Amino acid sequence: MHLLREIEELKRRILSLCAVVEESVQKAVAAIENRDAALAREVIETDYQIDQLEIQVEEECLKTLALHQPVAVDLRYVIAVLKINNDLERIGDMAVNIAERAETLCQLPEISTPLNIDELSVRTREMLRVSLDALMNNDVKRAQEVLKLEARVNELDRQNHRQVLDAIRAHPDLAEPLITYRAASRHLERIGDYATNIAEDVIYMIEGWIIRHGGRGLSADDADAGAVDRPRGSS
Repeated sequence: MHLLREIEELKRRILSLCAVVEESVQKAVAAIENRDAALAREVIETDYQIDQLEIQVEEECLKTLALHQPVAVDLRYVIAVLKINNDLERIGDMAVNIAERAETLCQLPEISTPLNIDELSVRTREMLRVSLDALMNNDVKRAQEVLKLEARVNELDRQNHRQVLDAIRAHPDLAEPLITYRAASRHLERIGDYATNIAEDVIYMIEGWIIRHGGRGLSADDADAGAVDRPRGSS
């Protein structure tokens, strides 16, 4: 019963962090799309709250491991929450980076950017929303949807990179705002990477399989035997 209460408390804390991080990303995207410095500042100021929530979740995970020594499904849950907790904090950092780019853009001449920021932001936020929905509902199918969305996000970011290079060659006087938009695109793509990590951890948590590069990957028993997962956040 004590372990069950600890697991429920962990779930409550990680869902609270999910809500704050998701809102932070939404505000950061709106700030750069609307060149809204005040909204960007809100995102930056929220980062401290995200950091504190991340610390609380980590402490709760470590306490649960130390006091209750969970096994099987409960152990996988705690391990998955530890990893997801870290990815959520990193997503919060990416939101801050985007907000800082928005602040920079507010001080630069407004330009008609060739970048496809709109679709990238929509698809990235969809990846985050679906991955968090999979976590909240223990839904493997929703987690697998995230893995299918990753390729399009990566391609959009590559397109933005090429378009920025072409635009700078044609208009070198606009290099600073173009590079700022390019940085925002890269941060959005990184959020997609972290959303993929979360989805993979949800699959591990429910099925006991470590997903690697979109494949089924290794069983939990194989991982315990010393197999190595891919680096977190790689695409």
